[in-house]
Amino acid sequence: MPLSPKAQALSALYRNCVFRSDTRSDAHEHVARELSDHVVTWKQGAPDAALYKGELNQLRIYSLRYGAQVEVTPQPFEGFTLVHTSLAGGAEFMCDGRSIHVAEGRTAVLAPKKNCRLRWLAGTQQLIVRVPDSLLRDVTGELQGDIVELNAGLLPRALASQWDLITQSLLNILSMPQEAGLRAAWLEHFERNLALFLLAHRPDATSPIEDRAQSSKNQGNDVHANGIREMDALLAYIDSRLCAPISLEDLARAAGVSVRTLNMLCHRHHGLPPMELLRNLRLDAVRARLLTDASASITETALAFGFGHLGRFSAYYAARFHELPRDTQRRGHT
Repeated sequence: MPLSPKAQALSALYRNCVFRSDTRSDAHEHVARELSDHVVTWKQGAPDAALYKGELNQLRIYSLRYGAQVEVTPQPFEGFTLVHTSLAGGAEFMCDGRSIHVAEGRTAVLAPKKNCRLRWLAGTQQLIVRVPDSLLRDVTGELQGDIVELNAGLLPRALASQWDLITQSLLNILSMPQEAGLRAAWLEHFERNLALFLLAHRPDATSPIEDRAQSSKNQGNDVHANGIREMDALLAYIDSRLCAPISLEDLARAAGVSVRTLNMLCHRHHGLPPMELLRNLRLDAVRARLLTDASASITETALAFGFGHLGRFSAYYAARFHELPRDTQRRGHT
């Protein structure tokens, strides 16, 4: 299951608190020391910052929250990549000109080479894995000093469960007592596998969504054998247009397949028809906003994410989350 801030798997990480403070300067100092020098601008909300840390051989894993809404402008990373998973709330990253919306439960790779800006919504909490370039070079067999390219972008939804298993394994390792005698060779093998996973599924930061979909279409029917590429293109298209009108034909065009094939692939990967998948992703976006923004209007939020009929919206919402939108908003700010 996806991690949440209260997940038992995080307990080992929470035992090593780097800092917890409602003072803005404390937050900046500690985060800069652990992750990257940066400029932080505090927006709405009261600071309630906390940073927790776990260390393995080469990997570091963090849980970070600011409490308030913030904008962070870090220096380009030197010698490492950060992999962010949103445990609660959402964030928007601008990395080397690429805009990335990280909704609750999604994972993004950050490897800025020129510039980066991060906007965290109030209440956002991120799980961050710091991956050194030396580990990536080791996995790829590159020599010291050669460039290992990991582009900024979202990890495909189709691979979210695999990444969740990897991160939960990291957390389980942290919880093991030293006397358990965990073999160093096995830990090294695990870290290499994590790096290999990222290299094998690195985001493509250059090709537009439509180009990837057309490329899939041009490669023939064998591409549809597993459908991962088409689902990546479809979900990236939906993510970029959550607030815009979308038809079934639009979805098929984005995936580079026929409507019939799209329906088959959506049922195979998600157990849902395409338009119901779109509706659920929009409901997830509404819920994330209600949980993180106490001042958000439920009606305006529903309309913003494409729900024109408010009665149906409430019914869809209750069926998916087993509570009404107002209950979600009340629970998120109590």
